[in-house]
Amino acid sequence: MIDELEYNTEREHLIIPEYGRHLQKMINYAKSRETKEERNKVAKAIIAVMGNLQPHLRDVADFQHKLWDQLFIMANFEIDVDSPYGEPSKEEIQARPEPLEYPQNFPKYRFYGNNIKTMIDVAVSWEDGELKEALTYTIANHMKKCFLNWNKDTVEDSLIFRHLFELSDGKIDLKNSKEDLSDSTSLMRTKSKYGSKSNSNKKNTSSSKKKYTSNRKRY
Repeated sequence: MIDELEYNTEREHLIIPEYGRHLQKMINYAKSRETKEERNKVAKAIIAVMGNLQPHLRDVADFQHKLWDQLFIMANFEIDVDSPYGEPSKEEIQARPEPLEYPQNFPKYRFYGNNIKTMIDVAVSWEDGELKEALTYTIANHMKKCFLNWNKDTVEDSLIFRHLFELSDGKIDLKNSKEDLSDSTSLMRTKSKYGSKSNSNKKNTSSSKKKYTSNRKRY
């Protein structure tokens, strides 16, 4: 009895395991039919079974086309049947997609982030004027804040101006600027979203307690 047991490791390899071994056997049976008429009949029955196994895909576009392609794949492209969509190309289906080319950004000053270069390029492209000057100092303040997030110590404005000059390829020069950037304390200050509200609640609560205590009679 034990000698008659079959193990999956000894059985035929399943090309698409999701459909199970019985469907693979049905496809092998269809391949063994001698006439094309018989093979077409069995193939259509197999397609119907495959559709019942995936009812959630019935409303998907080209669902039947996908099932016929999977039938040929599980038959190892060795079945001669009339598909309404034609026989798929083995090379086309097994072809691997081209690898995606991800942008490789290796900025010199990584603590400023990858977007700072884009911001600087936009500022460079603007015409000279108040708007460009405002944008330039906004970028410089942002760079200073990023620097302080990376290094909690204070940073001199001259260092930020030097980095900005370098990242803009010398097109933005604030080295001789008489205007200072925001101080480090204000840039790193974080305000609680409910800070003012909670403080006012505390004051109201404390004042109401005092009022209640003063009006309460002693016995």
